Amino acid sequence: MITVNYEEVEVEFETLTQAMDWAKVLGKFVTININGMELVGVFGSDTIKDGMCPDGVAYDWKKRR
Repeated sequence: MITVNYEEVEVEFETLTQAMDWAKVLGKFVTININGMELVGVFGSDTIKDGMCPDGVAYDWKKRR
């Protein structure tokens, strides 16, 4: 059984895929426990909006050839 801990809540899942999908939808810092290992973090991806990263840092990277 795989457990996902978010703040004071613990939710159980049968597969890692289900746990990861739920963590991505949640969009918060979680701990996924599987077979004695822990995966921690905010899962999923953020986007660049108006030239800014989600944390407020300017996104000015350009590919050079």
